[in-house]
Amino acid sequence: MLTSLYIKNYALIDELNVSFNNGLTIITGETGAGKSILLGGLSLVLGKRADLSQVKNAKDKCIIEANFDLANYNLKSLFNDLDLDYDVQTIIRREILPSGKSRAFINDTPVNLESLISLSKHLIDIHSQHQTQQLTQDDYQFKVIDALANNQSHLDSFSKSLNVYKSLQKALENLKLSKAELIKEYDYNLFLSKELNEINLENVNLEELEAQYEELNNVEIIGEKISSSKSILTAESLGVSDQIISVRQELSKIENFGKSYQALKERIISVGIEIDDILIELDNLEENLSSDPQELERINHQLQIINNLFQKHSVSTIEKLLVIKIDLKSKIDNTESLDEAILLKEEEILKANKKLNQLALTITKNRKKVIPIFVSKLETILALLGMPNAKFKVELESRDTFVSNGKDNLQFLFMANKGSSFNELKKSASGGELSRIMLAIKSILAEYIQLPSIMFDEIDTGVSGEISNKMGDIMKQMSSHMQVFAITHLPQIAAKGVSHFKVFKTDIKDITHTQLKKLNEEERIVEIAQMLGGLSITDSAMAHAKQLLN
Repeated sequence: MLTSLYIKNYALIDELNVSFNNGLTIITGETGAGKSILLGGLSLVLGKRADLSQVKNAKDKCIIEANFDLANYNLKSLFNDLDLDYDVQTIIRREILPSGKSRAFINDTPVNLESLISLSKHLIDIHSQHQTQQLTQDDYQFKVIDALANNQSHLDSFSKSLNVYKSLQKALENLKLSKAELIKEYDYNLFLSKELNEINLENVNLEELEAQYEELNNVEIIGEKISSSKSILTAESLGVSDQIISVRQELSKIENFGKSYQALKERIISVGIEIDDILIELDNLEENLSSDPQELERINHQLQIINNLFQKHSVSTIEKLLVIKIDLKSKIDNTESLDEAILLKEEEILKANKKLNQLALTITKNRKKVIPIFVSKLETILALLGMPNAKFKVELESRDTFVSNGKDNLQFLFMANKGSSFNELKKSASGGELSRIMLAIKSILAEYIQLPSIMFDEIDTGVSGEISNKMGDIMKQMSSHMQVFAITHLPQIAAKGVSHFKVFKTDIKDITHTQLKKLNEEERIVEIAQMLGGLSITDSAMAHAKQLLN
């Protein structure tokens, strides 16, 4: 429950520090006195978006701090889920800095707005005037029925499974798109791959192949040059070989005259040996040299194919062609394996679909089970609120497709008077009727949802007299097991409170300030008397006020 609220430098509030008790707390004040400011400050600390224009003095920091007693509400696991330190006396603080930046803290730990809102949903339900219209919306109607049906855990499972299901469907769609694209390229990729496979690239040595081609293509020139080289080396008298022998003989005659002459002779001997080896090599080459037009043609054809592949794939090496070959094989394999992948994905989708249908069926069964109970309770409370002939019908129909909360269509139908027909709630209920219906629903929900506090902001709009008295009784009954706040203009409801606060404005040095004061017994009598008869309090108004309070 909310135990205290501190507001500083917000709207028309300089500084406000107020403590609250359990039970039914009443907040009253003239129109425009600042009740909405108080509600806005509380909404801000619970996660509403901050706005620098809400700050009273833009040069100073705005602070709003709320203390909650959580001893009896089993919220420790929620704190663990949000990675927050749990404290029975939890403090939530919100600050708006002069720069316009806002900060939030839970038990002095900085938090983002998402975490703050997640926690706030479990602390207090603020029912503002415009929220009565939510009653006519599908989302809120589902929320009511599912709360009574205790469907939250099933809805959480359904939501997670639905996300998985949608992801699988998206993946299947992508696979099919990929298959369509790959099929367009499949034949061409297969043709390119076949071209590369035929050349047997792994066993091609391009340098060696080019050398073989040059040799075969120039065999006549090579033979001619080998022959002339041999002639130069071996020609009688003029041949290099004979000349080397002559030089060696001449050097032999002077080798004993010095080491340098001996060294020259040894070198010329080495040259002679090298010349002999060259002659042997030339003989071998000449002997093995042969003209093979067919082999030349084969090698030429192979080189042409390789050069064409280089040009087609814009590369210049065999290694790069091999990379392209591997990539083409991968694309071909992917295309051929997509059918299997699509089949597996479709099987996954069938399993996910089956799981979703099972969860949706459980959710629907739970809803159907509680609808008669809900309608009975609602009609009973509405009879107490001056609508004895009001009848409710909740229609639940299955749909073919999944939605975020199952497979149902839900509709609240209402009939206010005998002899009329059921119609949609938004078309058949007046503003005053909607207010009473909303209060009745909130009182029913209070039995099923363990919520520490609820605040009604003029939920009594459009009602008066004995009906407002009954509305006050319902709020008081709700306050027996939760903390209830009621912002009201009706004295009948104001008199039901355990505590009573008044919001009012004062002018200090030509500046308007909003203040909040807890009324004592005498002040409550005066306040309720003014609510009954205006500022000019009569004896009858005072007597009536005392009667209401008693």
